[in-house]
Amino acid sequence: MRRKIAAGNWKMNGSVPALGELQKVAAGLGDSAPQVVICPPATLLFTAVAEMSDTPVRIGAQDCHGAASGAHTGDLSAAMVAETGATHVILGHSERRADHGETDAMVRAKAQAAFAAGLTAIVCLGETLEQRDAGETLEVIRTQLAGSLPDGIPADRTVVAYEPIWAIGTGKVPEIAQIAEVHDLLRAELTARFGAQAADTIPLLYGGSVKPDNAAEIFAVTNVDGALVGGASLKAADFLPIVTALPDS
Repeated sequence: MRRKIAAGNWKMNGSVPALGELQKVAAGLGDSAPQVVICPPATLLFTAVAEMSDTPVRIGAQDCHGAASGAHTGDLSAAMVAETGATHVILGHSERRADHGETDAMVRAKAQAAFAAGLTAIVCLGETLEQRDAGETLEVIRTQLAGSLPDGIPADRTVVAYEPIWAIGTGKVPEIAQIAEVHDLLRAELTARFGAQAADTIPLLYGGSVKPDNAAEIFAVTNVDGALVGGASLKAADFLPIVTALPDS
């Protein structure tokens, strides 16, 4: 059975005092809770890992560089992320692709680096509203998936997140049929490339304006194995209802 995952992306938000929300999340998890991963800013990784060491909550980074070391001012290598005790890393988020010009090839290199460092990679894909309106969604997602995942992936340390760019932080959510269509495509493409056993191991997350009041409906979609949550992950009161909405959680 594929892992059910509730992942939170704090983006450029949070501070040391805000880590108290992690304690509230950990305290609110039941015995059958899904895997919970919180990705705070890099400045908080060491502290977050230490505070969550005796809890089921895992900590991830929001990015890493594709190179092992070198003249890359302001960047962190995958090994540096792993050294903090973080277990996951988000790669290819649309905000990184847009703000920093990240290409599929760059995301692929980062994924290779993450796997080499023993991290679980959460690889993000998503189309713009213009691409959606032009009927290009499936081709965009197919191209991003093919270009962003390296060959020979460790299926047990690979997660794919579909985040339609036009739904991130806007309150707009695709129709359930649209979410299902993309997630079914992702599963089919992963199966064709890596085989059914590997593909059935890789969790597919949905992200984009996931909230307590729509989470259950989204999680009921076939091939949706959890969520990558933005703003609603900053407060335990908002995030925990999303976590508990996951089936078998």
